[in-house]
Amino acid sequence: MAKKIRLIARLDVKNDHLVKGIQLEGLRKLGDPHDFAADYYRQGVDELLYMDIVASLYNRNNLSAIVRRTTDDVFIPITVGGGLRSVDDVRSILQMGADKAAINTAAIKDESIITQVAEAFGSQCMVLGIEAKKRRDGPGYEAYYDNGREHSGKDVIEWARRGVALGAGEILLTSVDKEGFERGMDCPLIRELCAAVSVPVIVSGGCGGPGDAAAAAQAGASAVAVASILHYKKTTVPQLKAGIREHGIEVR
Repeated sequence: MAKKIRLIARLDVKNDHLVKGIQLEGLRKLGDPHDFAADYYRQGVDELLYMDIVASLYNRNNLSAIVRRTTDDVFIPITVGGGLRSVDDVRSILQMGADKAAINTAAIKDESIITQVAEAFGSQCMVLGIEAKKRRDGPGYEAYYDNGREHSGKDVIEWARRGVALGAGEILLTSVDKEGFERGMDCPLIRELCAAVSVPVIVSGGCGGPGDAAAAAQAGASAVAVASILHYKKTTVPQLKAGIREHGIEVR
């Protein structure tokens, strides 16, 4: 049976605005995230990914109201990330209607949160967020946190394996080097990481069209998260899905 990938709309939020940058910087305000989310749902996207991109900086997640509003008229899985630091934080966003929690900064600072969240809500709820940058001083990739601002010193592949061993049921891999450029995804990194872990991997950063999404799927990704090309109306969800199928990859 042909591999089926999920197409996810990624919505980066700062305060109450949908924003988009390049390499997670130089953010441009685009509008009300709820309006974009509802539109992508109507178009047939498989899931939504909400990221509060300044939450770790201010030690809070500001998405509860946005998520609650979205779940009133959007009926697909929603993953929420940014500033989640405890089981109580995760419980709060789940009560608002989210299905999964993506955790990056807090897990790097205290890896036990991965196990705590997995034990409290099931491993399928615990998504380990990894912001990857290629090392300039040697081979491999380093995991970053605080929206790509801070070094962790951790090797991306080793950290992904560790996260899965601790209970993460999914990985959200963002290539910071590729993010926002729409010039293709980091398929060598995707291939290496997907081969290293036994759980589904969502990939984000650099998707410029159906060929890029298909290449990511061929490298092992279970889901592709896209932002710019949808936000700037360079394509639609149906066009993207049709194009991915033309490359021989089935979409949900």
